[in-house]
Amino acid sequence: MVPRPDRRDRAGGWRTGIQAAVIVLWCLLPFYWMVVTSLRDVNFTFDTTPWPTHVTLDNYRAALSTSSGNHLVRALGNSLIIGTCVTIVGLLVGIFASYALAKLRFSYRGLVLGAILGASMFPGVAIVTPLFQLFTNIGWIDTYQGLIVPSISFVLPLTVYTLNSFFREMPWDLEEAARIDGCSPAGAFVRIIIPLATPAIFTTAILAFIASWNEYLIASLLSGARVQPVTVAIAGFTGSQPHQEPYTAIMAAGVIVVVPLIFLVLAFQRRIVSGLTAGGVKG
Repeated sequence: MVPRPDRRDRAGGWRTGIQAAVIVLWCLLPFYWMVVTSLRDVNFTFDTTPWPTHVTLDNYRAALSTSSGNHLVRALGNSLIIGTCVTIVGLLVGIFASYALAKLRFSYRGLVLGAILGASMFPGVAIVTPLFQLFTNIGWIDTYQGLIVPSISFVLPLTVYTLNSFFREMPWDLEEAARIDGCSPAGAFVRIIIPLATPAIFTTAILAFIASWNEYLIASLLSGARVQPVTVAIAGFTGSQPHQEPYTAIMAAGVIVVVPLIFLVLAFQRRIVSGLTAGGVKG
């Protein structure tokens, strides 16, 4: 006979469901209001009706138009270039660094990992002025490399930490077996370790890309009209009238920027979950 769930189990299930619903609503309500405002006529910007009213697509046309000096499409391309470069370089360095920290036995290994993680807690605002002075001297203001290099330093702790937790649980016997069969260290790494680490690498790539896509502080000071990413472009949106804050157009631009990331996460959510939990259970 199948045992029936007791009242405590049912109550625990209800509590878990209610807590999950509260978290989902807390996270999604701001995005929902952004969508509602983006679809609202500009004359009814501050309407408090909780569902779409006075629906129009003019805000999306205004967000994509360049007649007011806004260049959202170009900014999207800049963010794509910056995010792709940061993700590729961050993954390459992060894979080798996390593999070395997990595989090699050396003194102060924990201290090295702690220093890498500590770098992620360093306030970015503290290095803005030195970076601006340095990049001004070497001519990196309003250039792609001036935005890519700082973003790599912010992404590396994330990649190293995520991949290191996976590599520590790696079945090293498989690598040793490949070495016995005649594989070189590099061959065993490419043919055995990398395929096994694919879920974690895939997850880390998505997280690194999102972190680079959302970066604003450094980009707002080091970028100009030529290479500014979407975060800076949206912050500088101008309205059709002087001293007018185009809230509805900004909301429309926010939806345009966020929706691709939402589809990216939803499309690969299974890989993200498997990658985040792959190093958490010993098998």
